[in-house]
Amino acid sequence: MSFSDLFDSGFKKRNEDHFAAIVRVAMDDGIITDEEKAFLDRLARNLDISEADYKTILKDYQSHPINPPTSYDRRLERLFDLSRMVHVDHIKGDHEEVVLRKIAIGLGFSSENVKYVIDKALTLVSNGVDLDTFVEEMKNMNR
Repeated sequence: MSFSDLFDSGFKKRNEDHFAAIVRVAMDDGIITDEEKAFLDRLARNLDISEADYKTILKDYQSHPINPPTSYDRRLERLFDLSRMVHVDHIKGDHEEVVLRKIAIGLGFSSENVKYVIDKALTLVSNGVDLDTFVEEMKNMNR
């Protein structure tokens, strides 16, 4: 196996784990709505998740660990994706927000301020901001 194969394999695994974390949020209520399915389909394409892997992850999403990215910007990107999934469900104060907090802690956000981080993230997403604005606003909340 070449070095590039190792890199590709690790990159693919991180994408699958990220996708599984989002599926975990979507499946928290036991169903995937049409809106969630459309979002998952787009995300799977963006993360280069094959159809076979997509189906496998849907069946066994809880077996994938939540691997926190080392970069703060990458953590914010993942938080953006997860917040969009919760927003698609039109949920406020529901169990999925609790799951989102747990996943956010797993992504490396502090347990002391995770509720504030999640509330801010969900507010930004509900206001329809794009990824760049989301990252900028989330970084500014710490200043």
